[in-house]
Amino acid sequence: MGRRRKAREVALQFLYQLDLQGEDDPVPHEHEFWGRHPLSGEAKTFAETLVRGTKANQAKIDQVIEQYTENWELERMAVVDRNILRAGVYEMLWTAEVPAKVAINEAIEIAKKFGTKESSRFINGVLDRIHKELRPTS
Repeated sequence: MGRRRKAREVALQFLYQLDLQGEDDPVPHEHEFWGRHPLSGEAKTFAETLVRGTKANQAKIDQVIEQYTENWELERMAVVDRNILRAGVYEMLWTAEVPAKVAINEAIEIAKKFGTKESSRFINGVLDRIHKELRPTS
């Protein structure tokens, strides 16, 4: 497994924890979280960027997700799926160095590992639609 994939998986775990706790700010929880899920160097930096960026832009990200998930309310989505979508949207719309197709593929693979058997198809459909309509040139 590559460093970035591992970083994405750990970031998902942190986002999941924050979501369950109803926390918006990851900073007070970072020391304890990284103590339990150690990453080093570039992987940790990338994971921290994903978590902080996703949480900092969560209101906008959630609006985008709700716009492209007809008949789905965020609160009714599985916590794992919701946070994979959030991180995927963050990567697609806020991190120019990650091609959208890479962000989508990584989200699909993580959904296969952490979600239900339908999660990867759901994640793929939502992120692909967002990509086609909001970032059509990449």
